[in-house]
Amino acid sequence: MSRVTSWGAAVLLGLASPAPGQEPWPQWRGPARDGVVEDLSLRASWPARLERMWSVPVGEGHASPVTDGQRAYVFSRAGDTEQVLGIDLDSGAVVWRRSYPAPYEVHPAARSHGPGPKATPALAGGRLYTLGIDGMLSCFDAASGTLVWQESFDGEFPRTSPTYGAAASPIAIGGALIAAVGGSGDGALVAVEPSSGERRWTWRGEGPGYASPVAVALDGVEQVVTQTESRVLGVALEDGRLLWSVPLRTPYDQNAVTPVVSDGIVVYSGLDQGIRAVRPRRGPGGWRLEPVWSVDEASLYMSSPVLAEGTLYGLSHRRNGQYFAVNAENGALLWTSPGRQAENAALLAGAGVLLALTDAAELLLAEVSRDAFTPVASYTVADAATWAHPAPVPGGFLVRDASTLARWRLP
Repeated sequence: MSRVTSWGAAVLLGLASPAPGQEPWPQWRGPARDGVVEDLSLRASWPARLERMWSVPVGEGHASPVTDGQRAYVFSRAGDTEQVLGIDLDSGAVVWRRSYPAPYEVHPAARSHGPGPKATPALAGGRLYTLGIDGMLSCFDAASGTLVWQESFDGEFPRTSPTYGAAASPIAIGGALIAAVGGSGDGALVAVEPSSGERRWTWRGEGPGYASPVAVALDGVEQVVTQTESRVLGVALEDGRLLWSVPLRTPYDQNAVTPVVSDGIVVYSGLDQGIRAVRPRRGPGGWRLEPVWSVDEASLYMSSPVLAEGTLYGLSHRRNGQYFAVNAENGALLWTSPGRQAENAALLAGAGVLLALTDAAELLLAEVSRDAFTPVASYTVADAATWAHPAPVPGGFLVRDASTLARWRLP
């Protein structure tokens, strides 16, 4: 281990300008890590096209952009280095760029995704935290780009990243930075001091999955919920002790879906595993899991679902990509779309609208509806693959493709 310190009704984005210092989209899937966009709502008409305000080369990778209202931050690869860029949100000008050596050999099965980082940075307290594709955890000053501290985990685990590269986005919560580290067969959830990287606690178990953790309160206990390579589990936010877990084995240990937690229920899924909902409860003998519902007709692979108005929406890997809606209260499958929609879709939801950015650079908007799949508009927003999540900004979105970042605006 080493550390360095120093189509129907249409939709409008009514995104208000953030106040100075506000962090409107600071981490994976937004402020609450749930894909919910507060200022996304319906309107009567939709423009024929979006306006691209600027586009800038940013390097390789699938890590999603984050913003603090004045700048966008992108984590990427350039040759044998990983780099972080601070970009002026109005002009697209690169304000600063910092890099460090990060040689990495891609597993043959993941070559189509490239060697770039996959984990989305976390922006909190004026610092930017990144987890590189080979497991390097770093902290940068968001204003200047200065490296504050860095930890590689060399020597602590036999491998510092899982088979297909680290993809679990770190989370800053409760005065700590939490990250899934280590590699296949041996890894950990760690909580560190955000200012120094000093360890607070470690839960060591099997290797990390490719899903990003969320922080929630279940039965009155603050905890971190995530998918490892073989389980869904909750650990105490205070000290990292394991509270509960449920087995989840997928082909090639590819657990990659961020759990959705609402009203005390944890919803999870994995490749060929259907969708499951459980309620963790605390009792005299420890925690127990109550099954709530399950759906076998839809299953999630890399695309994480989103909850809107009591309905769970997602992209099932079945039928070569099929959107679906599930009643989040009882698990009833409400509808499925035609197949062959996309290999992957980054999903966001607002008041009455579902947004999906597919890997084929299609920005699709549909009505939030329990009755049917109802698209209302579709735009092409890149010339290359788009695996990263879009980041809402005033009047539109940031969209990252295989090598560039662009700001799109609704005219």
